[in-house]
Amino acid sequence: MYLWSMVFAQEAEGAATPPPGANPFAGSLWIFGAFIAIMYFLMIRPNQKREKERREMLGSLTKGDTVVTSGGIYGTIVGLREKSVVIRVSDEPNVKMEFSRGAVSQVMSRGNEEKEK
Repeated sequence: MYLWSMVFAQEAEGAATPPPGANPFAGSLWIFGAFIAIMYFLMIRPNQKREKERREMLGSLTKGDTVVTSGGIYGTIVGLREKSVVIRVSDEPNVKMEFSRGAVSQVMSRGNEEKEK
């Protein structure tokens, strides 16, 4: 009985020690890879999706759209340029302001939809 316990103890010790020259961190490498994949799908991918939607929104601005700027100013687009938009803020007196396209944070309503209805 003592002999069998010695044989099993030697086999268990041999299995627990890695062979010489083996990387002791190789078993942890898959955990690191899984962590990177989780971070990508939880943080990086949603930000890329939001940025793509924002670029599409800024590219589709048209005259007559009611927008809100990042400063909280509501207005209607009356002029478009490559890098800026002209927004009418008030009718009486007629007040127009020019903003960069990046300052538009939200489109409240589309001008073409209102004209069709």
